[in-house]
Amino acid sequence: MRTISIGAQGFEFLRENNCFYVDKTDFIKEWWEYKDIVTLITRPRRFGKTLNMDTLNCFFSNKYADRAELFEGLNIWKEEKYRKLQGTYPVIFLSFAGVKQNTYADARTMINELLVKLFIPYERMLKEERFTEKDREFYRQVSGEMNDATATLTLNTLCEWAYRYYGKKCILLLDEYDTPLQEAYVNGFWEEMAAYIRALFNNTFKTNPYLERAIMTGITRVSKESIFSDLNNLKVVTTTSDKYATAFGFTEDEVFGALDEFGLSDKKELVKKWYDGFTFGTVEDIYNPWSITSYLDDKKFAPYWANTSSNSLIGLLIRHGKIEVKQTMENLLHGGFVETPLEEDVVFNQLDMKEEALWSLMMASGYLKIIGITEEPETFRKTYRLTLTNFEVKIMFENLIADWFADPEVPYNEFIRAMQAASLREMNIYMNEILLEMVSSFDGGNKPSEKLHPERFYHGLVLGLMATERKYEVRSNGESGYGRYDITMVPKDTVREKEKNLPSFVIEFKLFNPDAPDYEKTLEDTAKRALEQIEEKAYDTAILSRGIPKEQIYHYGFGFEGKKVFIGTDRQQ
Repeated sequence: MRTISIGAQGFEFLRENNCFYVDKTDFIKEWWEYKDIVTLITRPRRFGKTLNMDTLNCFFSNKYADRAELFEGLNIWKEEKYRKLQGTYPVIFLSFAGVKQNTYADARTMINELLVKLFIPYERMLKEERFTEKDREFYRQVSGEMNDATATLTLNTLCEWAYRYYGKKCILLLDEYDTPLQEAYVNGFWEEMAAYIRALFNNTFKTNPYLERAIMTGITRVSKESIFSDLNNLKVVTTTSDKYATAFGFTEDEVFGALDEFGLSDKKELVKKWYDGFTFGTVEDIYNPWSITSYLDDKKFAPYWANTSSNSLIGLLIRHGKIEVKQTMENLLHGGFVETPLEEDVVFNQLDMKEEALWSLMMASGYLKIIGITEEPETFRKTYRLTLTNFEVKIMFENLIADWFADPEVPYNEFIRAMQAASLREMNIYMNEILLEMVSSFDGGNKPSEKLHPERFYHGLVLGLMATERKYEVRSNGESGYGRYDITMVPKDTVREKEKNLPSFVIEFKLFNPDAPDYEKTLEDTAKRALEQIEEKAYDTAILSRGIPKEQIYHYGFGFEGKKVFIGTDRQQ
């Protein structure tokens, strides 16, 4: 039985040590025969991008000319044409996966240092007569602090030098090209990083006569206008493309074969529930390799893939999103779906303005999957129906939302307990503290949400707070009685069976209006008006229909004004 090596992304290591490896070498032949000069392939994280790139490096690089045994027995070795091709090209292999600095200066220096490492092997070669003093001067200029003009010429220059030394054009492999761009957006230096990357890519992939082929991999397809505006020779392959559909990730046959190998044949249905759900092009039932190999190693079901990243960009966009975003996430977590156009080009400066951009990014990142497509007959405009990819992703988002409220300095759990006890004094103290602590961090963008959509902003804040309570089903903007309530919380069925007296809640929000009729002069009046609406619209109806007694339904009215809140109830104190 082969050994499971967790975290190994090196093809040579896996093959030399008889480690578990799913043969993806057909990708080499497929890519080579398409003859695209520059290819960008986007896949979710931990889908074998780095391993595939390293496999290409081991196959094509002349540094591995004497390592044919690495490929013996694999699919690519079945054809003599490819056996002769192995180890015959100079290859430049570069990864931006570690460029996660939170300032532009540090990120730029990190990229420059990665470029510097590529030049080190050429120090000895530059002593030969075929290289000039001008070449040696350029070599001396390459450093972590080099100027942009030098930095953007580095990869182009290396391709030229490789051609002059080996007599063959270069193959260039760039892994995780978009990591510094995502980090730049999250940390506020997008424009500077995009300009730097744009110039580097233009000099590397367009104005480069010494480039044979190139592949870039990443999670997202960054918009052409942002960094690819000058690249006319770029072939983009996304998760909706049929090209290379089975080259990244494990097919169901590959997963079930691995389960048989490791004596886990009886776990196939559970493995499918937890980890299946990814679709590339028209190929369904693709599995995340990291989750599968981790399960094969631990033999326990857990959110392995979800735990490998901070999910900082997705978390930021949901946390700072409008109330509609939070409501859709609530619906997705309850097994629902969202219908939206897809924009596969990520325009970072639109992510916090266009809701469909967020769902497109989440689909590209692997968190959502397509379960249906409708097309308008005249315009051919497509609308996609998306849902959470699988059970593992659902757990990830539940944990992500809970983590937002894990700060021990803010008493969220105490607030839920105060609600259950109908303790208005504690509720008002805690909610006002929460507003003072959290209002700015929930409010994304330059224009405060409480000014643009005040009730939506407070609704989103409280909805997020409620979502941390695992005993309850939390719903918002649902129909009940004669209207749509703001939020209801009902104990989950299994909880109600064990805790018969656990209350349910109906919550309504109102914004203090100084121009309202005379009876609303204070925030307390505003909260009272919210309570009256609960009764007038019979919002209890949906909860009563589930067999919950009237006396176990608590009503709370929230009156908001800026960072102040007053909470009222119609229950006797």
